[in-house]
Amino acid sequence: MLLVPEPWWPSAFLALVLFVDAVASVRPPRFIRDCLAGVRLPREWWWTLVVVKLLAAAGLMAGLAIPGVGLAANIGVVAYFLSAAAAHIRARFLKQEFWLNCLGMLALSVAVLIMSYAAR
Repeated sequence: MLLVPEPWWPSAFLALVLFVDAVASVRPPRFIRDCLAGVRLPREWWWTLVVVKLLAAAGLMAGLAIPGVGLAANIGVVAYFLSAAAAHIRARFLKQEFWLNCLGMLALSVAVLIMSYAAR
């Protein structure tokens, strides 16, 4: 396993998706508000998710040039969405937001990890 993603574009795509998600979360649309309220995340903590997503996107982009950084960021993104899935299950908030957003992002982040680091 190499410590720089090959191919590079899945990591860049995941970084873009996380960046767009973070920007959207600054003034969250209804489906994001419903999701965060559904898992009972206190509103005063919502800003932390924006920071985490921006840092993850930056880590994925930095990892295109700095060995190990992208791998660590990608693993962190997988852990983030595993935690989000656990929060959904714990809160029994298993509506469309869970299946499309949470598990969709988990699947994307795992696919990027496999495509960029493990499938050689």
